[in-house]
Amino acid sequence: MKKRVFIKTYGCQMNVYDSSRMADCLSPLGFVEAQTPQGADLVILNTCHIREKAAEKVFSELGHLRALKEAKGRRGGEMLIAVGGCVAQAEGAELLRRAPFVDIVFGPQSYHRLPELVARAARKTGEGLLETSFPAEPKFDFLPAPGASAGVSALLSVQEGCDKFCSFCVVPYTRGAEFSRPAGQVLAEARRLVAGGAREITLLGQNVNAYHGKAPQGGEWRLGELLRAVSEIKGLERLRYTTSHPREVDRSLIAAHRDLPKLMPHLHLPAQTGSDRVLALMNRRHSADDYRRIVDRLREARADLALSSDFIVGFPGEEEEDFAATLAFVKEIGFAQAFSFKYSPRPGTPAAAAPRQVPEPQKAERLAALQALIARQQCAFNQSFLGRVLPVLLEKPGRRGGQLLGKSAYLQNVHVTAAAERRGEIAPVLIREAGLKSLGGALFDRASA
Repeated sequence: MKKRVFIKTYGCQMNVYDSSRMADCLSPLGFVEAQTPQGADLVILNTCHIREKAAEKVFSELGHLRALKEAKGRRGGEMLIAVGGCVAQAEGAELLRRAPFVDIVFGPQSYHRLPELVARAARKTGEGLLETSFPAEPKFDFLPAPGASAGVSALLSVQEGCDKFCSFCVVPYTRGAEFSRPAGQVLAEARRLVAGGAREITLLGQNVNAYHGKAPQGGEWRLGELLRAVSEIKGLERLRYTTSHPREVDRSLIAAHRDLPKLMPHLHLPAQTGSDRVLALMNRRHSADDYRRIVDRLREARADLALSSDFIVGFPGEEEEDFAATLAFVKEIGFAQAFSFKYSPRPGTPAAAAPRQVPEPQKAERLAALQALIARQQCAFNQSFLGRVLPVLLEKPGRRGGQLLGKSAYLQNVHVTAAAERRGEIAPVLIREAGLKSLGGALFDRASA
């Protein structure tokens, strides 16, 4: 009899990838994925510690799951509850103390041990199981092959962890030191994903361009070399990577943007601020001018490159002139998209205890001003495509009947009037609508144009 597992994913694309691999690990035990937690035999919360009050959101969700677990128990059934990911890594003991009905708590480096943990939890050996050590062995060596159906657009983790220790960030503490998978292992997984139907692959890492994996013939490859090798896989049409650190943009990576047609003309390169003084407080170890020079070199290599970024406002010690420098920086660079947030302290990070914390009203005012500027840039970028024909990867059903939702080369969502059987194609689309968040259009017949 099949068992049902429901996995709720919070946060980044790395967590999305991790959740899919958790399902792969559990498949040999007879688990199939459920769409809701109701009636599931196992519920996993794959958590993220980046956003404000992340742990409290997990406890709130656990309250709902406790009621489901108790209701199933009254009917003579059993539901195991597991919490994984970065909140589990950072606050595992506290999770078990505050929610003793949780059966398993495991960190992001331990999910290859899920079959063993689930088997132990099912035997009801006592208190909840806590597995948040950083194993000596890389988890990727113990994961099964990805599931047969990769989907049209697939994620592939190639690098994990971070050695940068930005003063606001918990990743080095929850994901550990930087680790790069051997290139041969990455290439084998990429080939399996393409064989399973993937037309596009995104290479993932906390600092993906810090990749330095063992090359198939010995020595080491950086990300530029890895991208070249992956781009040669027959059947793969599009290639992306995220997330990058400005300090790791090297010549081979810039050359890859120049030379590889499959590498899409979109790069997410977090800046965080345009103020050199705040960059130093953040321990980013690059200046605003360093970022500008990198962008100039990238745009020289690929003139149509679109940039997205991350920004934090109200970092401890940020003054009005620092925020003004950020606004000027954004105006100068020009971003197709950017994610911006008010600074929120992450427990255990140096910035959480820093003096001169910025008052919330000032944070909110600065965030509103920055987001208004970013929205104007994003709207202008999207509207520049009106009347143009773009190649769009048609991925899934759209928001209305007779529509498919796809992605442009620039990572824009595109709503396309198209039949369901066109899903999986890269089709020419005439753009007729352009809003802040997406584009709209119809399939374009070049022969009759």
